[in-house]
Amino acid sequence: MGRKTRAAILVEQMAPLVIDEVEIPELGFGQVLVKVGHSGVCGKQIDEVLGKRPDPYIPHLLGHEGAGVVEEVGPGVQKVKPGDSVVLHWVKGSGIDSQTPKFSWNGSRVNAGNVTVFSDLTVVSENRVTPINPGIPTDEAALLGCAVTTGMGIVNNNANLRPGQSIVVFGVGGIGMNVIQAAALVTANPIIAIDIHDRKLKWASAFGATHTLNGGLQDPVAFLNDLTGGKGVDAAVDTVGAPDVRTMAYNVTSNTGVTVFAGVPYAKDRMTIDSFPLHFGRRVVGSHGGDTRPDVDIPTCARLYKLGKIKLKEQITHTFPLDQVNEAIDLVRRGGVGRCVLSMDNAPKRVSS
Repeated sequence: MGRKTRAAILVEQMAPLVIDEVEIPELGFGQVLVKVGHSGVCGKQIDEVLGKRPDPYIPHLLGHEGAGVVEEVGPGVQKVKPGDSVVLHWVKGSGIDSQTPKFSWNGSRVNAGNVTVFSDLTVVSENRVTPINPGIPTDEAALLGCAVTTGMGIVNNNANLRPGQSIVVFGVGGIGMNVIQAAALVTANPIIAIDIHDRKLKWASAFGATHTLNGGLQDPVAFLNDLTGGKGVDAAVDTVGAPDVRTMAYNVTSNTGVTVFAGVPYAKDRMTIDSFPLHFGRRVVGSHGGDTRPDVDIPTCARLYKLGKIKLKEQITHTFPLDQVNEAIDLVRRGGVGRCVLSMDNAPKRVSS
């Protein structure tokens, strides 16, 4: 009988995750065993549970943003060693791109990608871990695996935003909040946050938004046209994925600006745009994790955090133990939260005011 770990398993879409023990496989070439401290609950996990895209790999493990400590390394691994504090991320970094691990559950295979973090212990590919200073708490460090680096990358890589340029962010969740603080870092202006939750808009202001709007109560297009004199914004970022929001983001972009689609639509969703402005220089970009370079961007964000230039702890509004992962997912689905993280020490639930 091999070593086991508790894990959250997606057995069926539109159904609660199952918490059970799975057997950990022996480490193969390029694989790393990590004791997970905390993991973030990202929109991607919500999408997987809701079935936004076809999923041929069920049953499988979940989670792509986390932090912990290396326990063991497999053959060929040189990037990390046992005892290293690491961030786990879904974007490929340097190192071996290993085979996916073969966990087993009740005698049958349970699938996993090159990184999963909804478990006490996990097996990941070497190129999905990046070592960091052990002084950063794992709940805060976990955010560097996706939310922070993606938000920073959207601003710096996808939008190439410059000082004084304008940006609007539709949806102020984990990604949107970090787009806002990244925009503030490059002294963009104005920085506009649009959401349907007043609580999120209050957080957006604390992270650098100069203007906020409740899109459920006011017309965002009229507001933005008035604010920009009808010219549109230099960058419009959609983190929601709904066709009407994506269309709105495109329509409020200036003719020399860029629309960045970061939200994931349902597979059946379609949208229609007027392509004529593209001839004048308007651009549309589909963001892939903000084009993050984990080996460069994660250490950079860690340094910015140490210098007090970016906020991590302030993003976390809710912490749940792994056993309450379904409650965490339900809360994120309903909105009105900042960043929700899972604690693998099974500590009592902690909720901010």
